[in-house]
Amino acid sequence: MTHIRDFAGRHVHFIGIGGISMSGLAEILLSKGYKVSGSDLKLSGLTSRLQSKGAQVYQGHNAENIKGADLVVYTAAVKDDNPELIEAKKQNIPCMDRASLLGQIMETFDFAIGVAGSHGKTTATSMLSIIMNHAELDPTILVGGEVDEIGGNVRTGESRYFVTEACEYMDSFLKFYPYMAIILNIDKDHLDYFKDINQIYESFLKFARIVPKTGYVIGCADDPLVSRLLNQVDCNTISYGIDHDADWTAVDISYNSQYHSSFTVVNKGKNMGRFALRVPGKHNIYNALACIAACHTIGIPESKMQEALLKYGGTHRRFELKGKTSNQAVVIDDYAHHPTEIKATLKAAMHYPHNRLWCIFQPHTYTRTKKLFNEFTEAFDGVDFLILADIYAAREKDTGDISSQMLAEAISEKGLNCTYMPEFNEIADYVRENSQPGDLIITMGAGNVYEIGDALLK
Repeated sequence: MTHIRDFAGRHVHFIGIGGISMSGLAEILLSKGYKVSGSDLKLSGLTSRLQSKGAQVYQGHNAENIKGADLVVYTAAVKDDNPELIEAKKQNIPCMDRASLLGQIMETFDFAIGVAGSHGKTTATSMLSIIMNHAELDPTILVGGEVDEIGGNVRTGESRYFVTEACEYMDSFLKFYPYMAIILNIDKDHLDYFKDINQIYESFLKFARIVPKTGYVIGCADDPLVSRLLNQVDCNTISYGIDHDADWTAVDISYNSQYHSSFTVVNKGKNMGRFALRVPGKHNIYNALACIAACHTIGIPESKMQEALLKYGGTHRRFELKGKTSNQAVVIDDYAHHPTEIKATLKAAMHYPHNRLWCIFQPHTYTRTKKLFNEFTEAFDGVDFLILADIYAAREKDTGDISSQMLAEAISEKGLNCTYMPEFNEIADYVRENSQPGDLIITMGAGNVYEIGDALLK
């Protein structure tokens, strides 16, 4: 089996190096003395950062790009007809997928933490990272978003601690080696790969069972599937929750005018202190509880956790305040692309001071839109003006059997003011002309819908 340790100091080429995870892995290898090159369809701030650290980055995919490579790493999005992958196989250059590389890097750390869940992984991972960094544990961190407090999506440390998101898509996390697994929730998603919720649950259970007997699985007692999972693993388990009995709970919860919370944390009947968050919503209390439970387990004092969480300003594209338009409407951007996430984000938005609420939503993948169609039609309650952009295809091809227009029509039939507009500039012009001072405008989705918000602020 190909292992990254066998290529120490040698040339590793990344196909799709500009991706949030791939760029982080590339930076980790650079910090360990590997020669790194890579290619991507478009250059970005992440690729510029890698270039500044010594990586060779090519725009576009070309067989010549892999010249001199000893190992090629690729993402799940790379198809068999990719010219660099074809050339690598032709030259018998060892190839490895992204998840395998991440798992092998994880394996080199004594205390690796994998944060899993259908929703909230990036936020919880970044919260955890901020606390550990504040406690001076010098962790190596790989986050699926950009966090100002660590200067991006990756941090390379020198300690035995490693923190990363653990994504279930394509069963990627089954290639990981966590000593501690955090499982936030289990929901229907990635139905282009998983058959149903039962298969998704089994995948999470397999992930939890990778944890050694001496390790820990931390899970949400308020999520019925996670609660069930905690009873089916053979290692230390820790539960957290708000509405059900758990090892760690939040009580006396209060919210300010922007839905930022403060709460008392209780561990098995013991008051662990008062905590406050600068990120909105009940879902972030759950994220914080998971992190508090994990950090307590590794010996971080509650005072350090309180300080770090109070400073934590969120991750880019997670209820991110972008600014105000020329007519004084507030623009917020959020990555929510699943009905459960949309509801959580909109619940937070309802508590944010505003007159009227606009939501500009870009569905993410045809499969998700089709399989969760009914759930999407019920996810936007409370929005005054909903605009749907075209579906962001990502890794998929348009088969013509689902569209944003179909979704817009179904939502309109439920009495919501919903409009389909295919072009970003058309959306920006319409919102610019019709929004009013004090309105709240949320751009929402996992694609490039944030560009509309950027245009509104110009």
